[in-house]
Amino acid sequence: MEIKIINKSGNPLPRYESAQAAGMDIRCNLTEAVTLQPMERRLIPTGLFMELPQGYEAQIRPRSGLALKRGLTVLNTPGTIDADYRGEVGVILINLSNETQTIEPGERICQMVIAKHEQPTVVEVTELSTTERGAGGFGHSGVN
Repeated sequence: MEIKIINKSGNPLPRYESAQAAGMDIRCNLTEAVTLQPMERRLIPTGLFMELPQGYEAQIRPRSGLALKRGLTVLNTPGTIDADYRGEVGVILINLSNETQTIEPGERICQMVIAKHEQPTVVEVTELSTTERGAGGFGHSGVN
């Protein structure tokens, strides 16, 4: 499979940082550093425009190191890029830490996972089949 990308940033194309990585690192396209105050969110540009094959999506996910060490995460996780979207990929970052965080130009801000998806037919019915679990949810099975 190929993903066509127009790269209007000065950064390298997204790439896998290890042989078995599921996600490609994405860098920000900034001309100067951006500062996020605690609980501040901002749309960060990447300079990337892509064309995905039909039946696939790109999922934008946080980088674990940024989340753990700096409290920076992707707000709408996972963000979805549809196969028919042709605009610039933007990443909504939020600072969940108690300290101001600075994002430097070219910094790796998220990862992108390519996933196959289906578009099932939705059918309205009046009842569903029964299961042992039934409607139990939200912790119904306990803590252990």
